[in-house]
Amino acid sequence: MLIAPKHDYLVGIDSDGCAFDTMELKHKECFIPNIVNFMELQGVSKYAREAAEFVNLYSKSRGINRFPALIETLEWLQKRPEVKARGVRITIPQSLRDWVKGETKLGNPALEKVVQETGDADLKLILDWSKAVNKAIEEMVRHVPPFPFLRESLQKMSSRADILVVSATPQEALEREWEEHNLTRYVIAICGQEVGTKKEHLQTAAAYPAGHTLMVGDALGDYRAAKANQALFFPVNPGAEEASWKRLYEEGIDHFLSGSFDGEYQEQLLAEFDRYLPHRPPWLVMDEK
Repeated sequence: MLIAPKHDYLVGIDSDGCAFDTMELKHKECFIPNIVNFMELQGVSKYAREAAEFVNLYSKSRGINRFPALIETLEWLQKRPEVKARGVRITIPQSLRDWVKGETKLGNPALEKVVQETGDADLKLILDWSKAVNKAIEEMVRHVPPFPFLRESLQKMSSRADILVVSATPQEALEREWEEHNLTRYVIAICGQEVGTKKEHLQTAAAYPAGHTLMVGDALGDYRAAKANQALFFPVNPGAEEASWKRLYEEGIDHFLSGSFDGEYQEQLLAEFDRYLPHRPPWLVMDEK
């Protein structure tokens, strides 16, 4: 996705869990109940919740698209002896794996098209699940303000930088949430899952001078998207979001606009970020003690 620059600098900002404190609400109240319901996991709901929360909130997979996240959640459940002991069989449709592997625009429109073309019953179930998640989010998620210092940061950057919303969230939800809080005035575009991956969203960095693109995100996928486009990265650390935004407002933006972000300052931020998201789930760590 390419956008004609209005300024010399570009800033991409993730939305869920980064700009807005919506990650816990969306996953715990909207995604996970529908995973349990549609995947027939009632008999192991406790373990399904633990796996889904680990994948989507508390691991290095945090922030990935819902469809690969569902696959990873089910993979963790397949490995748990407690699930096997209860006689609950966890299946992952091969057609879902194939679609996720081959599709870059992982959203309902693309999935709906392949369901219509193939009539695949497994993909139809996944589509129904995804639509149910969207409906639950539309009904549940409201009046969630942005993190403190987000608005101030947008105001501080917008006179010198083009600001882009870079997210794996559906477009409709993004536009609704940013408009609800009157923040769209600060951004040049809102890019959701239907537009492509975060990596593809940030390809517009090619239109800006080297070192003039910054990605602000709360997940490893945000960092990878930044790195793939030779962009700098400011982490909003999960569990320390307010302190992160305050730090961006007070010092990070100045480092970015003055050219002193890359190098020691960037490495310090990345080292701190890495400590917040583990590779191994807590139940494996407990088993090893």
